[in-house]
Amino acid sequence: MDKPLPLYRCEDVRAFEAYAMQHDGIDAYALMSRAAAAAFARMKLDWPMARRVCVVCGRGNNGGDGFVLARLARMAGMQVAVVVGTSEPPMVEPAARAFSHWRETGGEEIVFSPGDALPDADVIVDALFGIGLSRLPEGIGAALIGAINVSARPVLAIDVPSGLDADSGSATDVAVKATRTVSFIAHKRGLFTGRGRALAGPVELATLDVPLPTRTARSPAAWLVAGGQLGRWLRPRERDAHKGDHGRVLAIGGDHGYGGAIRLCAESALRCGAGLVTVATRESHVAPMLAARPEAMPHTVNDALALSALARHADVLALGPGLGRSEWSQVLFHAAVGFGVPSVIDADGLNLLAITQTRVPGAVLSPHPGEAARLLGTDVPSIERDRFAAAQALVERFDAVVVLKGAGSIVAAPGETPVVIGAGNPGMASGGMGDVLTGAIAALRAQGLAPFDAACAGALLHSAAADAAARESGERGLLASDLFPHLRRLANP
Repeated sequence: MDKPLPLYRCEDVRAFEAYAMQHDGIDAYALMSRAAAAAFARMKLDWPMARRVCVVCGRGNNGGDGFVLARLARMAGMQVAVVVGTSEPPMVEPAARAFSHWRETGGEEIVFSPGDALPDADVIVDALFGIGLSRLPEGIGAALIGAINVSARPVLAIDVPSGLDADSGSATDVAVKATRTVSFIAHKRGLFTGRGRALAGPVELATLDVPLPTRTARSPAAWLVAGGQLGRWLRPRERDAHKGDHGRVLAIGGDHGYGGAIRLCAESALRCGAGLVTVATRESHVAPMLAARPEAMPHTVNDALALSALARHADVLALGPGLGRSEWSQVLFHAAVGFGVPSVIDADGLNLLAITQTRVPGAVLSPHPGEAARLLGTDVPSIERDRFAAAQALVERFDAVVVLKGAGSIVAAPGETPVVIGAGNPGMASGGMGDVLTGAIAALRAQGLAPFDAACAGALLHSAAADAAARESGERGLLASDLFPHLRRLANP
């Protein structure tokens, strides 16, 4: 990806479509025909040997796309089965016109009943709901989604997998799991975060020849970035650089039994280019850290005074990995928050912040959904129901930059358009990954990046390194420390 991709809300895409019809001379049926042709072309590319196609059509315009695609497939000599949930034809235009054309060419439909299996096919096309879904699928719609998912056949979703909220990326269990999605006019932000990442599969955009000024007439609701964008933030160093030019990180954490977390954080900061990394931790962790990673400078810190002596030389604090919630933890947390030094706060730092509800202007918070729920006094399902809204709520409550971790991590900040991280994989669901992310963001912040830029670059670097490590040996069994060589390599684009 050479440039960030703009992502939009459904209301924006509807506005683009309306403008195209009113001012660009593209009527609704022409748009529908172009959409169906684009989806059909993608289907032939992905499954060139397919001869039998099952198209599941709803009664709205997404179903209209399906009827046009079915007609195109039939004209191409394929065996086509169109499955509908009711014998009543679509009443809205241009879907009604698409249905009529399907019928005029000899097409027929199979009316589905709960408990039925879909006709055997090489490919199933999901044209049930699209972005027009306004409530959870139920009744015959839910049954059709279930039948699609149990078919064990590849699924092409038209515009949006049915049952997925294309604005938020949320979905219940009643949602189509697509093999591929072809989306239209502009990218919908919900396809790239949360459940959208799992349900949409690879997403291809078909602009339907809508003019660029029309489909960019509104500001994006978010931006999608991938590994190729790292050079936007990470520039080559000057030839006369010295360690003082690249910042000093103080990593605070590692209560009894949690020495690994703060060590991962410290090494990540080093691998991502921090000039100096000091560690404030328990005495029992000092010798092991010196033996394993002597470049990190660990110190025994038992009180706020000792921490203050280290913090006065730091450019950035990495607060929370392995911090715990003991009396020692709380003393160090309250002292660190009061120093006024730029901070990256994660793990138990966030859990303690959830108790104090202290505003931390300029800090970077990196919660997973459970930590986000504690910070906002809610539950994980509420966070996942709208990850964009949750990230914004955290920004407003704490006056901070927020990296809401998960599939398609979201970076949000006061006055900034959110950024979605278009990298990462399920292998990252293992202990220590968040500690590595904390160190990465802290290192980039220490090297002079603004808080929002450091959060975006750090989250992208972290996820891209995890993808590189997974390509080597697979996702299952991926360790946080496996990222270190890739962090270093990717931090030097």
